Amino acid sequence: MHLTIVGAGAIGGTVGAYLQRAGQPVLLVDQDAAHVAAMRERGLTIRGFAETFTVPVEATTTDALTGPLDTVLLAVKAQHTVAAVTQIAHLLTPSSMVVSLQNGLCERFIAEIVGPERTVGAFVNFSADYLEPGVIAYGGPGSLYLGELGGEETARVQALRETLSVWGDVKITANIWGYLWGKEGYGNMLFATALADETMADVLDRYRPLMVELGSEVLEVAAREGIVVEPFDNVEPSLFYPRADRRADAIARSFDDLIARRRRDLKTKSGIWRDLAVRRRKTEVDDQLGLITAIGAGHGLSMPLTTRLVAMIHDLEEGRRVMSWNNLEELDTLRRASYGDAAW
Repeated sequence: MHLTIVGAGAIGGTVGAYLQRAGQPVLLVDQDAAHVAAMRERGLTIRGFAETFTVPVEATTTDALTGPLDTVLLAVKAQHTVAAVTQIAHLLTPSSMVVSLQNGLCERFIAEIVGPERTVGAFVNFSADYLEPGVIAYGGPGSLYLGELGGEETARVQALRETLSVWGDVKITANIWGYLWGKEGYGNMLFATALADETMADVLDRYRPLMVELGSEVLEVAAREGIVVEPFDNVEPSLFYPRADRRADAIARSFDDLIARRRRDLKTKSGIWRDLAVRRRKTEVDDQLGLITAIGAGHGLSMPLTTRLVAMIHDLEEGRRVMSWNNLEELDTLRRASYGDAAW
């Protein structure tokens, strides 16, 4: 299996470094010429929670990429999915596959461009950050699930699991959409943590009812889409939605475990926070939460918290507001008005 990783940042760079160190040839592709130059000159350095290492890698910019391409691991930001796949589509063969190592429901758009038969789903949930050209921080362990979009078990996914297992424990699932939607519920919470210049753990702990309702709004859309969401890494979506089935004691236990996990992680703030506070660039909010609010609207759902959160992230991107606990207070006030406090 010949692997090309398109997007050699936090996720793509981490996976690529582990593959290369294990002797699996991989080509790292990135739009950032400085990052590519650093990788070529000095190798790729992973500053990890368990180890730090540097490995020589083959790297190139996207515009210099040539084909044919066999297996593409796509790890660009969600908003760059369509452009990235369109740019490489002519380099694929009929037997090629594109695997989305991304946040969001990017498989929808990949499949529209290259066909579902050349698209493989992946759920990725581990902590990593791009620090500087040639350097990635690997902040904490997590999960990686692979699955065909239709749920069937195939030889190509089995082979891919074997290859990627040099990174860690890679699993195969017949319900990849259940994991992707489950993470979108959690992702709604993580976007909210970026409203303040505080750690994920502290925000999750201080605003537990708000986080539950943010997750629930996404999970309600998933239910309308016929998705059965899956639990992962101390996130238990079934405890949040349906709302009528909630048990406060179970939610409290789940949050205790999730917050403890976040406090053990070397990565204390989200990638969304980093986009806003450090890299000063647009987040993935429209291509994640914006997409879900659009799907929700198609089912007649208003999603007041998610809609307001999207607007608040836009305000932060455009400099119309600053990170503050006040932003979370504003959102929590809307939560009380929309859903009340009866369950708490």
